[in-house]
Amino acid sequence: MKYNVFETREVDRQTGVISDKTISLTGLFTAKKYPDVLRLVIYEDYAQNVVYRFLTNDFILPAITIAELYRERWTIETFFKWIKQHLHIKSFYVTTQNAVFTQIWIAICDYLLLIIALKMYHIKQNLYIFSNIIGQVLFEKTPLNELFDKTIIKQNPENDRQLSLW
Repeated sequence: MKYNVFETREVDRQTGVISDKTISLTGLFTAKKYPDVLRLVIYEDYAQNVVYRFLTNDFILPAITIAELYRERWTIETFFKWIKQHLHIKSFYVTTQNAVFTQIWIAICDYLLLIIALKMYHIKQNLYIFSNIIGQVLFEKTPLNELFDKTIIKQNPENDRQLSLW
């Protein structure tokens, strides 16, 4: 990455921040694509012995905050992956902050209620199967313990001439 440095700010190297600079990109295509100035924060994770370079257009937050936010980005992405897989939120209906929070909280409450029901009724199925079955019989008045009762229904001898799949 090619760039020009306009300003270098002082940093506390004990926090892991190596440098904090204001730069502009000078590469042939990058300068055309993004002509504005950027902030380059270089951070070293001493525990893992890895150096990270973070580019941002935020000039207000301290350099250590920028570094920690970007480092925790994977945790945030993992959380949203978990939401999509377990809470069945594929997209948000509305994109305002309050609506997104409300949809996430409703999905988390739904998830927790399913887990409570699994434990309370000693249901052996995993959460995925359980939530699919609940989704199919959501508007029926069937007790949960009857949905997962594995007792075999005896066939009526009068229907012996009728073919049966079970």
